[in-house]
Amino acid sequence: MFGEYIIKIRASIKRMCRKCKIISRYGILRVICTDPKHKQRQG
Repeated sequence: MFGEYIIKIRASIKRMCRKCKIISRYGILRVICTDPKHKQRQG
């Protein structure tokens, strides 16, 4: 269980650092980052 990060599902996604990128895949907004803690999805 340690070392695994689950994607956060939020109503409003925001960049948490400079490396975070907001992208759209299949109509769903996502944040991808080199830091796995920053993974987010809008939903």
